[in-house]
Amino acid sequence: MFQPDYTPIAHSLGWSAAVAALPLVIMFVLLGGLRVRAPIAAAVGVATAALIAWGVYHMPAAQVADSALLGFTYGMFPIMWLVLNAIWIYNLTVQTGHRDVLCRSMASISPDHRIQAVIVAFCFGALIEGLAGFGTPVAITSLMLVALRFSPLKAAAVALVANTAPVAFASLGIPIVALSGVTGLSLDALGAMVGRQTPILACIVPLVLIFMVDGRKGLRQAWPAAAMGGGVYAIVQFLCSNFFSVELTDIAGSIISAGSIVLLLRVWRPQAPVHGATLEAAGRPESEGVTAPLAVTHVDRSDVSVLTARPASGVRDEVIDSRKDVVLAYAPYVMVTAIFTLSMWKPFTALLKHGGTSFAWPGLHVANAAHKPSALAVFKLDFLSSAGTLLLISGLLTMLVLRTSAGQAGRAYVSAAIQLRSAALTVGLVLALAYLLNLSGETTTLGLWIAGAGALLGVVSPVIGWLGVTVTGSDTSSNSLFGVLQVSAAHAAGISPTLLAAANSSGGVIGKMLSPQSLVIATAAVQMKGKEGDLFRKVFKWSMLLLALMCVLVYLQSTSWLGWMVVS
Repeated sequence: MFQPDYTPIAHSLGWSAAVAALPLVIMFVLLGGLRVRAPIAAAVGVATAALIAWGVYHMPAAQVADSALLGFTYGMFPIMWLVLNAIWIYNLTVQTGHRDVLCRSMASISPDHRIQAVIVAFCFGALIEGLAGFGTPVAITSLMLVALRFSPLKAAAVALVANTAPVAFASLGIPIVALSGVTGLSLDALGAMVGRQTPILACIVPLVLIFMVDGRKGLRQAWPAAAMGGGVYAIVQFLCSNFFSVELTDIAGSIISAGSIVLLLRVWRPQAPVHGATLEAAGRPESEGVTAPLAVTHVDRSDVSVLTARPASGVRDEVIDSRKDVVLAYAPYVMVTAIFTLSMWKPFTALLKHGGTSFAWPGLHVANAAHKPSALAVFKLDFLSSAGTLLLISGLLTMLVLRTSAGQAGRAYVSAAIQLRSAALTVGLVLALAYLLNLSGETTTLGLWIAGAGALLGVVSPVIGWLGVTVTGSDTSSNSLFGVLQVSAAHAAGISPTLLAAANSSGGVIGKMLSPQSLVIATAAVQMKGKEGDLFRKVFKWSMLLLALMCVLVYLQSTSWLGWMVVS
């Protein structure tokens, strides 16, 4: 049994943390600074972490290899299994022509891409996050934005930044449930405390999305939609998490928020709607805005395969879709929502659990800080309850509804698999790095060093959660990894343990957009292989801004200034 030593260098936490940070620093410098392709950057990160685990932390070489292999396997299932089926569903809508119908339907709510960014990326993304999580909303909403004629880079960046405030309550509150499980703190208290932190993100993120699409001019012209969507979501998130149901927070917030924007658009419209033609006229390059809209030639709906598109010359051909076509266009996403909702019904959940198993990874024997076998060394093969499998079921139902032939579906699936070849390698390597860092003790060393801030823990606590999600790509994993650490540090510093535990989750959601796992999912979805570094640079400043804001909020909540907000 390997017992990690969290201060392996001269028993100094500072020096040990400096060495433990090297794999992450090297990977992010390669990825964001030197523009090295993500698979290569991740591979270098894995190699560096492996050398440190073996040479500094004295982890047996066989267990170093087993840790990396376990992480790579986890990257294939459930992560890439989820992404593969999400993109397959999208490919089905492309092959049948219903993606274009959905695009026109969304545009009919508002032709303004600033409004579409809020409705699709923020509201619809929050709904998918509340039901599925684990990368699904980034994959689906980025694809939908591309269908709405956003440029691939812009679509991916907007989807990543939007995927913040809902993350803490993802998959019907799984991150909060995990946090409660490892800390022993009340689920209701933790959910309520997170619900007094993340609403500030909900108020700001829609404004950021509009700025990303159209800069300061866009904010001046379209801020009411962002204020309405974000404000309503924040209010519902606070009320639902504090007084009703932690599990339904994202679902209720997303639906009511989207509805409020639709109602607002009945009495208000932004000036100078922004779309591809507008940006071209202003001399804005495509990479900084959105792609030009396509003029779609309407043909016989009995043969959607001949639906063609050509570049618009300033005039869009009018296309009138039947009500049936519109219903069918939304059907895949209704299927996803219905299947994931059904999967959370207790009798159905119990049934799905019988379709999986878990086992200790062969040859991997690692103890945690309590000298007990680490739960990270257990691989869970929950095939039926996996989000990817539920998406597969949704896709099969979509085939029936859209009347897709087996040949069409097969070609769509093969196309998705080919598209994800490079992404699968990168995700596997990133998860291999995460498991190596976690099981060798390197991540815990970093967390312990940060936790030494004492009275400034209110500032540092969100950073710990941010670090955890940046490395693992999961708020659930970060809460499981650092939840107990936050509570222990809170007791030592005389700060509310509920506050710091919640801050771990609230700070963690901001790291989601920088996680290599999220970056790869986004670039794979919009077919931007090798552009992970460009995307990293595009969202980095927003992550830093939101993290700074969360640090200030949590610090004030740890003092008499906003101490009244802390759940007792």
